[in-house]
Amino acid sequence: MSQSSSNKDYYDVLGVDKRASRKDIHRQYKRQAARHHPDLGGSEEQMKSLNEAYTVLKDQAARRAYDLDRQGSQERNFVPASAPAAQNVGVFGHCLSALFCLITGGFLLLLVRFQWIWFLWPLAILALFVLGFGVLMARSAMVAVNSSLPITNPLRRHTKLQEIAFWTVIAGGGYVTYLVLAN
Repeated sequence: MSQSSSNKDYYDVLGVDKRASRKDIHRQYKRQAARHHPDLGGSEEQMKSLNEAYTVLKDQAARRAYDLDRQGSQERNFVPASAPAAQNVGVFGHCLSALFCLITGGFLLLLVRFQWIWFLWPLAILALFVLGFGVLMARSAMVAVNSSLPITNPLRRHTKLQEIAFWTVIAGGGYVTYLVLAN
């Protein structure tokens, strides 16, 4: 079998499945040969391709070698279609994402409240979800900042105090937002 034959798909040339039996391959070869024979108006090149495919696929040993060769060439030619996974976005990325979510959620809430668009209550619900997501992103940013500190830094040891301070700021901010929106 030549090198170029591993690049050809003999199953496709004959129009059979890769799991086709010897009998199915013979039957399909006869059909294709009757259609593409040069004496019946077919092309000589197509008939040569059919004969080459049938010669390889009718012999079990040649077929097995062909399948192994094709499998090896497909594995060598495989190129992943996806991009590599995203790497760590860093502390700045965490902080920027949290800030963006909090600003967007706050803007949507203020838009609903001060523009008297009460019929758009789903927008207010969306704003609350965006704010909640922003709070979670801010907590993630706090953890990222803490883990980026050197081990010898005394702030790194006081994670409980950081959590308490964070949730106190969040609760205070929520209360201030409520006061602003209620008036």
